[in-house]
Amino acid sequence: MPQVSIIMPLLNEATVLSRTLKHLMALEPPAHEIILVDGGSTDTTVSIAQHYVESWEETKFSVVTATERGRASQMNYGAAIATGDILCFLHADTLVPDDLVGLITQTLAHPNTVCGGFIALMCGNQSTRWGITLQNYLKTYIAALISHPYLCLCKGFRVLFGDQVIFCDQQAFWNCGGFDPELPIMEDADFCTRIVQQGKIRLVNRIVQTSDRRLQQWGAWKATFIYHSIGWLWLMGLPAEFLKRFYEEIR
Repeated sequence: MPQVSIIMPLLNEATVLSRTLKHLMALEPPAHEIILVDGGSTDTTVSIAQHYVESWEETKFSVVTATERGRASQMNYGAAIATGDILCFLHADTLVPDDLVGLITQTLAHPNTVCGGFIALMCGNQSTRWGITLQNYLKTYIAALISHPYLCLCKGFRVLFGDQVIFCDQQAFWNCGGFDPELPIMEDADFCTRIVQQGKIRLVNRIVQTSDRRLQQWGAWKATFIYHSIGWLWLMGLPAEFLKRFYEEIR
């Protein structure tokens, strides 16, 4: 069975990290390894992570500090030290099913499939954001069809985002150059446009649960406007560096 390396970029995630790691402890079968890549946290993120390193025995677990801050750079850093056949990139505020490893390996076993992701169900402590969840699900297909119709219809192109838990074949990851460290935002969508040259991208018909903390901060209408505006403006060619200013960090 192929070995799965889970890579998680971190930056001031103390409020959500323990819950996510507890879900990873319940994986059956377990991941080959879990690599937490910190980008210079100033809260208790690293100490929480180190606590799990000391108490975890079934899975190789490491906490490292990236040489450069930024989600793309941190994920590339983790990928460079990973030893698994498959790389799985997980956000710190996303909860995964306990059969994650099996789902990933089964998906990549499909012919000519090199990458995949899940349906991200956006949830808070007291609510489930069904409308935003549906929009994000449809965006996986619609954005692919509008931006690259040939790749979408003939090559299995899908636009995946980080909260969908992107996973891929390790060799395909490096063949396409990994994530672009120059992109402060949209690095995941950009990655999909390149890795599809290696093979198909599949959306797994299972959910992962991701935090709605941006919606709590912005409100549903503002969040919807920002999500759609940034996505379409990026597809139209506006630089990610410019768009990043409208997508502030929320922890």
